[in-house]
Amino acid sequence: MLTSFHREHNPYTNTLTHEGSRSKESLKVQKKNYREEKKRATKELLSTITDPSVIVMADWLKIRGTLKSWTKLWCVLKPGVLLLYKTPKNDQWVGTVLLNVCELIERPSKKDGFCFKLFHPLEQTIWATKGPKGEAVGAITLPLPSSYLIIRAASESDGRCWMDALELALKCSSLLKRTMIREGKEHDLNSSADSTHVSFYGLLRANNLHSGENLPEIERHHFKDQDTYSDKSDKENDHDHEESDNDGLGKSEESDSDTSERQDDSYVDPEPIDIKETTYLEQSHEELGEAGEAAQTEEVSEENKSLIWTLLKQVRPGMDLSKVVLPTFILEPRSFLDKLSDYYYHADFLSEAALEENAYNRMKKVVKWYLSGFYKKPKGLKKPYNPILGEFFRCMWIHPRTNSKTFYIAEQVSHHPPISAFYVSNRKDGFCLSGSILAKSKFYGNSLSAILDGEGRLTFLNRGEDYVMTMPYAHCKGILYGTMTLELGGIVNITCEKTGYSATIEFKLKPFLGNNDSVNQISGRIKLGKEVLAFLEGHWDSEVIISDKKTGVSETFWNPTSDIKQRRLHRYTVKLEEQDDFESEKLWQQVTKAIINKDQTEATQEKYILEEAQRKSAKERKLKDEEWTCKLFDQDSVTGEWHYKYADTRPWDPLNDMIQFEKDGTIQTKVRHRTPMVTVPKIKRKPSSLKKGECGFSSPEPDNQDSSGSEAQLMKHNTRIRKKGADLGELQSAVESIKKTQEDIKREIMALRNRVTSNSSPWDYHSLQFKHYVFIVLMVLLQLIINVLFK
Repeated sequence: MLTSFHREHNPYTNTLTHEGSRSKESLKVQKKNYREEKKRATKELLSTITDPSVIVMADWLKIRGTLKSWTKLWCVLKPGVLLLYKTPKNDQWVGTVLLNVCELIERPSKKDGFCFKLFHPLEQTIWATKGPKGEAVGAITLPLPSSYLIIRAASESDGRCWMDALELALKCSSLLKRTMIREGKEHDLNSSADSTHVSFYGLLRANNLHSGENLPEIERHHFKDQDTYSDKSDKENDHDHEESDNDGLGKSEESDSDTSERQDDSYVDPEPIDIKETTYLEQSHEELGEAGEAAQTEEVSEENKSLIWTLLKQVRPGMDLSKVVLPTFILEPRSFLDKLSDYYYHADFLSEAALEENAYNRMKKVVKWYLSGFYKKPKGLKKPYNPILGEFFRCMWIHPRTNSKTFYIAEQVSHHPPISAFYVSNRKDGFCLSGSILAKSKFYGNSLSAILDGEGRLTFLNRGEDYVMTMPYAHCKGILYGTMTLELGGIVNITCEKTGYSATIEFKLKPFLGNNDSVNQISGRIKLGKEVLAFLEGHWDSEVIISDKKTGVSETFWNPTSDIKQRRLHRYTVKLEEQDDFESEKLWQQVTKAIINKDQTEATQEKYILEEAQRKSAKERKLKDEEWTCKLFDQDSVTGEWHYKYADTRPWDPLNDMIQFEKDGTIQTKVRHRTPMVTVPKIKRKPSSLKKGECGFSSPEPDNQDSSGSEAQLMKHNTRIRKKGADLGELQSAVESIKKTQEDIKREIMALRNRVTSNSSPWDYHSLQFKHYVFIVLMVLLQLIINVLFK
């Protein structure tokens, strides 16, 4: 009785019970209001973007890209956003500027018109990652900068009008959204090519937008895309919350932790995901030859001299030595594809050049990097292995200062003639290189030359600059008499068409009466157009002096001292267990092992096994009438140039791009979002394919099957495939029709010949001959017309 009386009549206990109930009820109401407010804000933004009547201003404006060139785009100013289109029809979206992160400033300009600039004060991106209709990639136009946008109006009055409107949109975004949505519904305004200016009276009338109704299905997909969830649980929890919204308060939620809050929010940072990348190990040992002629001479033993004489009996002066089997004692125990990577031990010079604002200083840093690739040489006269068809090599260097990686990929794309293609990429530091080298050898009696015919193309991604460069040839003398010595010779050029700067470097052979100081000499000059700015003199394996023409000041330009050599980047190669059978190190491992052990007989035998297998494979392809397909490179059918299949030449976006890595020969970038807003590919590449998820890769994994991000994109992709299939079918039927017509013409010609020869009457002969000639001409014209129509 006392206990019951205490529970029934104790006011303190009743008060706690009611307060706990109210607190729980209050939390439910707060969470419901929170979700409704999110929906209201989302719908408000969607309405401003998609409603054609909600426009502050719209007109043609000129936009400046990163290449300092201008393009004319249709600009639509809406509350909070500036939309860029290629045409006023708003069907080719280019990009969306988020005004809430921007500052606006007038920009002085020498040209006509009025120039102003939208920019992020902290140099972060100002672009939205999706378009107004959910587009993932904007219409391809000139590359646009990420942290700012320079705009030019036709006249000062137009520019001032745009400045005022942008100031209003920057400061009163929320007010504009609600007011213009309501006014758009009341007056049913239609957007047109003429810009619609909203009165300030209407803009200053603030009205709350009711958001009780549910979002349309397309809007939910736009802002709650599958790829915006960090993992599956977030997606399921958010789906549960949407159901609870429709059913009222739903079940009570006891937890008030950060986890439940984050699961309810669709705008979350992506969770880190594991990436499968190649395992690289730091190279433990590398051979560096000394400077000077002594390190480039070879004393040939009596045994090896007999091998050279046997070899010389097979050749004659002027002959190409690409098909001649060379003795293994002059071979350097690594592939030519590996040898080409010597240029990137000082790739940090390119990282510095990419950041250099002065074009002349950029050219000097490029030349300095170019010269840094020659001093790494083996002792004596050595030649790397000739790569076999399909052989490839990959390695990388880590840049400790920028925490980036330079990846090198090379493949032997042709055997006769021997062509090696290569690609180098460091997107984070802003550069990539590509090119192909045709190796040729010429015999001149007592000497021979290894000519590297081809060019490399260095590209600075943020500037759109290409530096095209050639290579010197290797000259070996003293084969029959004298000391066998290896030198570099020839004139190489480094040119940048965009800036007008160029460099010419001559590698000089030692003259007949020259002393030791005349070995490995170079001389060069750096020019702007035809004007010489600086001279270079020195030795490619030691010190090079640069002299400024105007000031006359001379200083050390490059000198690979021991300190410089110690500070060179460390190279990492692929773990042997993860290498493909056709990777250089694994492919030539038995030959390399025999050469290191100085077993020339074993080395020759192992080398013969590889070469014989290549010959056998070539014969089998010839019998089957098959062509070799390269794994990593494609040849341009028009220019004949070789391009890396997975090349990615977009400038690095620090907000979207996370890390660059390599897997199975494919250099990829892990990104936060599916694709950046605007891309302008400079090198042809296959389309990217990504798995679902907020974090993706900008270059495809070779085995990825799911290349679409949503069901709608998959349907669109299938439609394109069906359309291409139909076009292919029509083309095939047209070809068959042409073939049939050609066969009919051939039959008619044969019949005419038979009739002419069998007819004995001269009058009939000439009559038939004339008629049938006319018929033949008509049939040939018909064939030509068919070829033109179906070409």
